[in-house]
Amino acid sequence: MSTEDGERSEHSKEVVTDENIKNIHKMILNDRKLKLNKIADTLKISTECVDYIIHEYLGMGKLWTKWVPRELTFAHIGKFSINLL
Repeated sequence: MSTEDGERSEHSKEVVTDENIKNIHKMILNDRKLKLNKIADTLKISTECVDYIIHEYLGMGKLWTKWVPRELTFAHIGKFSINLL
């Protein structure tokens, strides 16, 4: 048994590209209810990388079932409140 950390999988630089970031952003803007699996299958990358790009590069998270900016403004909150009614 070793006490050293094994190699950890980092998010490959080949996957986290400007093109993938733009494609993911475009896909989310077209369909805010889009699932990670669908994005990953379309771009042929792992769901972990898609999740990483969405949270770290796009600054988005899930609110109910929609992708939204992580820091909501009052305008965003008002828009979501109206859509829920």
